[in-house]
Amino acid sequence: MAEIIDGGGGGHGKHQKKRAKKHAARVDMTPMVDLGFLLLTFFVLTTQFSKPKTMEINMPVKPKDTSNSMKVDTTTLTLLLTDKQEKVFYYYGKFKMDPSIVKTTDYSREGIRKVFRDMNKSVREKIKTLKEKFMHHEMADTTYKRLAIETKSAKEARFVIVKADEKAKYKSIIDIIDELNVADVGKYALVDISPPEIMLLKQMGTIK
Repeated sequence: MAEIIDGGGGGHGKHQKKRAKKHAARVDMTPMVDLGFLLLTFFVLTTQFSKPKTMEINMPVKPKDTSNSMKVDTTTLTLLLTDKQEKVFYYYGKFKMDPSIVKTTDYSREGIRKVFRDMNKSVREKIKTLKEKFMHHEMADTTYKRLAIETKSAKEARFVIVKADEKAKYKSIIDIIDELNVADVGKYALVDISPPEIMLLKQMGTIK
């Protein structure tokens, strides 16, 4: 609350000139300080701190009955992830104890992304056609999403198996999943790397 203090004035004598009275203003800051503390208390009590975002990966349970397990055909791509951050090892089809089947690439655009895109070219072209129809309002949003999922999970769509050893970095797996999504690969699985594959990588000198 503001308060004006009268400072009085001169000129009370008979022959003295009257002078204007001086006023000193004093502003009471107490209400403003109270308001500041009220606002601070309000924001402290109502603020919600952001929680760290994490992505949960639910690994499949190992089935007891393996008679209905999926067979690996020649088009299946298997990735082998190790602690070598800059390299990705992969091969097509069934595993053989032969270093010549294993190819090496990296995480760049011309690396594993190009491998995924070339491998999944037919699916990408179908999804591109669906997207063009959706963009020209020839297809509803729900229909486009349903057909895109069906195209990615079709029988002729390529399947990718991602195998990582115990020294593989978590970031490497996340980068591979991102590249799979970029290349519209809808069928993939995360499994442990097998002992023969580890042995082959040791023969190649990629792991110790």
